[in-house]
Amino acid sequence: MMSQGDQGEIAAVAWLAANTEMVCLPLGNPSDYEVVAEIDGRLARVQVKTTRCFRNDRWVVTLATRGGNQSWSGLVKRFSADRCDFLYVHTGPGRRWFIPAGEVEGGAGLCLGGPKYAEYEIDPGAPLTLS
Repeated sequence: MMSQGDQGEIAAVAWLAANTEMVCLPLGNPSDYEVVAEIDGRLARVQVKTTRCFRNDRWVVTLATRGGNQSWSGLVKRFSADRCDFLYVHTGPGRRWFIPAGEVEGGAGLCLGGPKYAEYEIDPGAPLTLS
């Protein structure tokens, strides 16, 4: 079965392909973004995140990367608008957001589903299946 992250990336590519001029998948799996799309005539780096965590009527999205499971060095890599141009988030039941990176407040995580990022919510997608 496909991982949750892979499902999110496929959903992001499908949505971007239907709503932008062009979509590219970078080789080498860069850690700051998963997809490149041509938006308004320029190439934009898109970071893709998925979540199943629903708490206090909001979707909780982890943005910081805390190293690998077995060899964690203690280094925490926080979200930064310097490393991507948009954030695509896909939730378990299929709610989605496409947020300009400069609008994301917080480097470790954010909560979606309230008024703060409401203008960036896009049409629902397919639910994530359990992996």
